[in-house]
Amino acid sequence: MSGTADPYGAQAHARAMAGTKVEAMPTLPAAADDASGPVVWEETVAAGGYASRRLARGARLRLIDLSGDSCVSMLVFNVENPLERLNVADTVKVQWNGYLGQGRLLLSDMGRVMMTILTDTAGTHDAFCGASNEASNARKYGDGKNYGAHPNARDRFMLGAAKHGLGRKDVHPCINWFKGVRVEEDGATTPDIGPFDEGREIVLRAEMDVIVVLANCPHVLDPRDDYSVTPVRATAWRGEVTPADDDARNATPEGLRAFLNTEDYYAR
Repeated sequence: MSGTADPYGAQAHARAMAGTKVEAMPTLPAAADDASGPVVWEETVAAGGYASRRLARGARLRLIDLSGDSCVSMLVFNVENPLERLNVADTVKVQWNGYLGQGRLLLSDMGRVMMTILTDTAGTHDAFCGASNEASNARKYGDGKNYGAHPNARDRFMLGAAKHGLGRKDVHPCINWFKGVRVEEDGATTPDIGPFDEGREIVLRAEMDVIVVLANCPHVLDPRDDYSVTPVRATAWRGEVTPADDDARNATPEGLRAFLNTEDYYAR
C-alpha cells in the first residue's frame, strides 16, 4: 500500500499540500493592499464557481472583473430575517430606471435599501434576465449539471445559500454584474456580453447586515457556443454606516424613503 491508499499516506499527502495556492481560492487571513478598512473577505471566484459571505452593515464589497469576461450573478438576504431579500423588480421600479450603475440602490421586498453602488467602472449590468439553470445550459452546452463541465448559476446559488441554512425556495431573481442587457423599444432584449477590458470593478456598500451569494457563470443570453467566463475577485472590508448627508441617500425622494425604512429597522 502506498500513496493515498492508506490513512498514513493520505495524511502525508494532505499535509504536503499545506501552503498550496491556486488562482481561485479564499485568502486566509483576508488581506488586500488597497482596501480602505479592515479586510474581512478576499476571494477569487473561479469560472463556473460560487461564493457566499455575511457582511455587516457599513461593509464595502468590491468585485473586479479580472480578465474582462466575468458574469457575476448576485443574491442578497437580510442576515437577521432571510425572508427579506433583494427584490430586483422593486429595485428597477422604485428608481424609475432599469439600468444599474453608480449611485443606484438595491432594494428589498420590504422597501428597505440593502446595498448601494458606490463606484462602477463597468457600466454593463443586467437586472432583467436572471440566472442560467440546468435546462438552459443543457440546451446550449449539452450539459448543465452542478458538478459537470458547464455548471449553471441557479444551482451554484443553491450551494452558496445552503451554507447559511437556505434552500431551493430561497433562490430568487438575481442581478448580473459585468454583462449588460438593454430593452429595445419593441421589447426585444439585446445583450452586451463583451469580452471587455480587464480590471473593471464595482464597489457596493452594505446598508443592512446581509448575506451575499455570488455565482460566476456565463450569462443566459451569451451567444457564444463555448462556456465562456473568467474569474472574479471579491474583496470586502469594514466601513462606516451611511451618514445622514450621504449623496446617494438623499439623491431622490424614493431612495431617501428606502434609507429611512432601513434606519427605522435598526432603531429598535
